[in-house]
Amino acid sequence: MNRIRSCLLLALCVPAIALGAADNPLASANNAFALDLYGQLRAQDGNLFFSPYSISTALAMIYAGARGETAAQMAKVLYFQDPPKRILAGFNLLETRMNQTRLPGQTADSRWWVRLLGGRSDNVWSKARATLTIANSLWPHKKYGLLPDYRELCEKRCGATIVPLDYATAPEDSCKTINNWVEHKTNGKITSAIQPDAVGALTRLVLVNVIYFKGTWAKQFEHTATRNEPFHIAATKTVEVPMMHGGWHFRYAENGELQMLDLPYRGDDFSMIVLLPRKRDGLADLEAKLTIPNLTAWIANLRERSVEVVFPKFKITAQFGLGDKLAALGMTDAFTDKADFSGMDGQRDLYLNHVIHRTFVNVDEEGTEATALNIIWIVAGIETAPPPVFRADHPFLFLIRDNHSGSILFLGRVTDPTK
Repeated sequence: MNRIRSCLLLALCVPAIALGAADNPLASANNAFALDLYGQLRAQDGNLFFSPYSISTALAMIYAGARGETAAQMAKVLYFQDPPKRILAGFNLLETRMNQTRLPGQTADSRWWVRLLGGRSDNVWSKARATLTIANSLWPHKKYGLLPDYRELCEKRCGATIVPLDYATAPEDSCKTINNWVEHKTNGKITSAIQPDAVGALTRLVLVNVIYFKGTWAKQFEHTATRNEPFHIAATKTVEVPMMHGGWHFRYAENGELQMLDLPYRGDDFSMIVLLPRKRDGLADLEAKLTIPNLTAWIANLRERSVEVVFPKFKITAQFGLGDKLAALGMTDAFTDKADFSGMDGQRDLYLNHVIHRTFVNVDEEGTEATALNIIWIVAGIETAPPPVFRADHPFLFLIRDNHSGSILFLGRVTDPTK
């Protein structure tokens, strides 16, 4: 029997945030998945930026509709150990703050989502000039029936908006509706997320997850101190880039192989952690050692002290097709006619057609703005020494994490700030 195209998932992200998630199983799972996926993506050339948190969240909603071996494979890749309802209810990395800043109109059933992402599809959590918005939406074909239990799970546990569209006779209008929603949720940073030729009569569902983060540095860099300086993109090649300068107390650590700096955003809820190899050509060696035990140990060594910081301004825009990467990690059945997503519609004629991830990040003197998008088609388918100098003038890794849960929200590298 031929399989029918059934669903598309789109996830959008903006960077935000930290590690140390031993007491939060979902954060630990997200971080393990983050480094696994980075291992798949790092083979590509150039700058890299993605939101493992956005991808995990989007796939968690797909996982809620998976059954049998398909569900088992997804659970293994995503490090999920609990049933779907508990997985979704457990995505509460911002629980403490969200309990203190509950928004008007929240229901008891949606509190986990508000705590984690900053609210339902049209709510935003904002504190101390840091803004984090996470939103989910499902766009089923108007004649495609989702099971009531699955609809309720997505609406109540994920705060998802569900809007039927007509992909068969009005693909352009359908895509315009989705794109307008995405553009609004990402503050205009991601546009044209999905094209009309990506959907059609066989499309049954498009699932979209968006994350938007905007944070102001707790200690901003002075614009007047920024000047063009060389950035060593290779052993014998440099480019001129705007380098920001500042000297303050930061959490800092170093060893024989790297320097690490914690750049907090105002409010101290979120941080950017930068891992800078000692050697100008040491990025590949550092990437090879990027494991959960190593990263946890490095972060545990961070101590506050005076640091002279030289850091580049940069922007990264990226797009990935994640289907082959997820399959390589072990999620194979979901993309074939062996897929079992009967928890969505009661049938076994659905499979994932595409998983698309789009990201944007902008780092300057004032702070960071970032966003990410995931789309999935399911188809039938104390100081006694001089301050150290942290000069990021060669390729480095960085991550944005939640300092309370330790969950990695964004992960990337900068090999050329001019790209």
